[in-house]
Amino acid sequence: MTELYDVAAIGNAIVDVIAPAAEEFLGAEGLSKGAMMLIDEARGVDLYSRMAPGVETSGGSAGNTVAGVASFGGRAAYLGKVAKDQLGDVFAHDMRAQGVRFDVTPLAAGPATARCLINVTPDGQRTMCTYLGASTELTADDVDPAIIEASKIVYLEGYLFDPHEARRAFAKAAGLARANGRKIALTLSDAFVVERHRGALMEFIDTQVDIVFANEAEVCALFETPDFDAAVSALAARTAMAAVTRSEKGSVIAAGEARHEIWAAAVDKVVDTTGAGDQYAAGFLYGLAHDRSLPVCGQLGALAAAEVISHYGPRPQVSLKDLAASRGL
Repeated sequence: MTELYDVAAIGNAIVDVIAPAAEEFLGAEGLSKGAMMLIDEARGVDLYSRMAPGVETSGGSAGNTVAGVASFGGRAAYLGKVAKDQLGDVFAHDMRAQGVRFDVTPLAAGPATARCLINVTPDGQRTMCTYLGASTELTADDVDPAIIEASKIVYLEGYLFDPHEARRAFAKAAGLARANGRKIALTLSDAFVVERHRGALMEFIDTQVDIVFANEAEVCALFETPDFDAAVSALAARTAMAAVTRSEKGSVIAAGEARHEIWAAAVDKVVDTTGAGDQYAAGFLYGLAHDRSLPVCGQLGALAAAEVISHYGPRPQVSLKDLAASRGL
C-alpha cells in the first residue's frame, strides 16, 4: 500500500485552558506542582472559576505531536474522541486547520469533550488538572485500518492505558501496524501512568513497540530506580529505539549499544513548558519518517521543544519547517 502519512497518532483529544498562576494558588487549591491529576467535571468547573484569565487551545499529547509533525511539513493523521459540542468543534477545526486528518465520528450523547486546566507558575512549570470526558469513549471501532496501514509510524499515547476500551484500540492499531510492517512508537506520557500500569506497559513495550519516548522521571519510574543511565540502558534492551528527554540537559537517544546525547536548543525565556515533550516527539518522528540520522532527529525534536516553551500553548506558533531550514536542519 502507498504510504500516505508520516505519522498517525492515537490519543486523548483534549482542549487546554492555560493560565498563569502564583505558587500560593497551587497550595490553596491542593495542587501538586508539575503534576497531572485527573478530576471530575464538577471539580473542573470549580477550579476553572478561580483560575486567572487564560487561553483556550486544542491539546492532548498525541494531538500536539501530530500538529508539530504537520508544522514540519509532514503528513499526519489523528484518532481521538470528542463530543458533539462546542469544544469538540473547536478541536476538530484546529486539527484540520493545521493540516492533520481528523475524521473520527464525535460522541453524540454522553460526556462532554475533555479539557485540561493548566496553571503555569512564573518559572514556566505547568500543573495540570484533566477532565477526560469524551476522550475515554474512544473504542477499537474508531481505529480506521486504512489510516494505520498507510502510515509509516503509528504513535500511541500512554495516557490511553487507563480506559479499557482505549487499550483495545491500542491493540487493534498495533496489530494492524505490525501486520503491515509499520513502526510503532509509544510515549509513556507521565510518571503516574507508569506507576499505575507498569506491568502492562512493560509487556506492551516488549511485544509491540519499536520506539519509546519518555522523560527522565518516567524512565526512572518504569524501572524503579533513581539511576538515569541504568534506566536508559534497561529501556534500550527492551526496544529498538528510545528517546529520553531531560529538560535543560537535552536528551539521550539509545539504539542498541549506540548512545547519542543531544543538547537542548537555546531559548531566550521559558514561558510555558506545556507540550515540550510532545513537540520533541514531533521533530524526532518527522525526522525518522524522512530517514534522517538519529542525531538530526534529536536536534529537530530539541528545536521544536524550544519553540513551544517560548510561548503559552502546546503547539507551534511558527512554521517548524521554516525554523528548521533556518538552522540548516
